[in-house]
Amino acid sequence: MDWVYLSPHLDDVAFSCGGLVWDQVQNGNQVSVWTVCAGDPPPGPLTPLANKLHARWGAGREAVHRRRAEDETACRILGADTKHFSIADCIYRRSTVNNQPYYPGDGDIFGELHPTEWYLVTELAVLLMQELPPQVNLVSPLAIGCHVDHNLVRLAAEHLDFPLWYYADYPYVLKDGDNQSNKIAEMTPVLMEVTDRGLDAWEHAVVAYSSQISTFWPNPQSASQSIRDYYQHFNGIRLWRSIPG
Repeated sequence: MDWVYLSPHLDDVAFSCGGLVWDQVQNGNQVSVWTVCAGDPPPGPLTPLANKLHARWGAGREAVHRRRAEDETACRILGADTKHFSIADCIYRRSTVNNQPYYPGDGDIFGELHPTEWYLVTELAVLLMQELPPQVNLVSPLAIGCHVDHNLVRLAAEHLDFPLWYYADYPYVLKDGDNQSNKIAEMTPVLMEVTDRGLDAWEHAVVAYSSQISTFWPNPQSASQSIRDYYQHFNGIRLWRSIPG
């Protein structure tokens, strides 16, 4: 059985459900992680927000190249194939009219898409329909935390009129898990167990994103422990199922 996981950024699937991906591969499934916002920044100066994040990551303009390499390493650990789409992360996107960033500050990247970017939903939905195999389990983020790129991916997936699975966006779910009722209305979670080896692979995949550790954790050891604590809290990974109709 084929599984395609949609990842808004170059880490979201591995962070959220890497252990499940590993176990599915070991059980003979063909699993792919498709990262939507994996494109290079446009030419010209970076936005102040992008510059700040690049400094935190210890990277310059090569940050996206480095993150794609980290993603390929993490997905190899999990045994999953990768596909990187060309849409740029929201921190890089600017108006073609006045060159102003759509999302200039930290708080701006959480919420709805900028009104002039709604075309991306349709554009991405068309691209997904062209690329997806006819029979596949498609897994979308729930968009917990309301990051604009996570919202973009979920909206595009739901434009397909396609049976969907959903995963909880980690680590946003740790903070916003109690505010997700609107994200999972009329859906029931399915608890998926992960083997000990799958849990080990999940931890190793997470720390492969070395540039991103400082965004969420003080060090790689804390990242590994956080993943283990998250899994043990539910004694599994939760997926939600939605069938159009």
